[in-house]
Amino acid sequence: MSETGDDGLVRLQKLLAQSGVASRRKCEELMLGGLVEVDGEIVTRLGTKVDPRTAVIRVDGKRLPPVSAHVYLVLNKPRGVVSTMSDPEGRRTLEDFVADRPERLFHVGRLDTDTEGLILLTNDGDFAHRMAHPSYEMDKTYVAEVPGPVSRATVRKVLDGVTLEDGPVTVGSFKVLSAHGDKAIVELVIHEGRNRIVRRLLDAVGHPVRRLTRTAIGPVQLTGLRSGEMRELTRDELGTLLDAAKL
Repeated sequence: MSETGDDGLVRLQKLLAQSGVASRRKCEELMLGGLVEVDGEIVTRLGTKVDPRTAVIRVDGKRLPPVSAHVYLVLNKPRGVVSTMSDPEGRRTLEDFVADRPERLFHVGRLDTDTEGLILLTNDGDFAHRMAHPSYEMDKTYVAEVPGPVSRATVRKVLDGVTLEDGPVTVGSFKVLSAHGDKAIVELVIHEGRNRIVRRLLDAVGHPVRRLTRTAIGPVQLTGLRSGEMRELTRDELGTLLDAAKL
């Protein structure tokens, strides 16, 4: 019996195995155990076929990204690189890191030129637009070097909310990672993406940023990625982001 029909449909357990979930036998066990969901419905029938391009599949609650020609990359942007694909002033841009790729890539949001760290690149225009839109923005984690020491009162002030000239800023978490003499390293998680928001916030509480790195966007971590290096999003990372963007 053919496993892929002329209509492009694929047996669900085959698709799960090809996507790296587990062996086909194990994927069948997951289905029979009621752990596989397609378009909001639990599927236990092993003969079930799905469209791998459009089906929203979850395994034990985790989203499985659809089969797609789109690429989703994470780059550790070096300091001094402009967050655009071209620059009239001739400065280094994101294009310098993807010039050998065949896709036309978009950057998801921006990082200041003097801020380093995690930025997403994709050829999925809908994904790029949704992820950059205020309605869908994920929590972003930043690590900053600032003049120290940073008092407990300052930490409380930041957590209570600071009002800038363009409105209040809500911070999910704020903590001091280390402090040595007149230097402190702080970490904060923030949901929004207003222009230079982290720098303006820390400046407002008397700790202007000396160096700033974005270390995470939602589940996507910078860990293990050296400056200028790039990798593809993992299946779990992409599934979480697609859910966040309601795609």
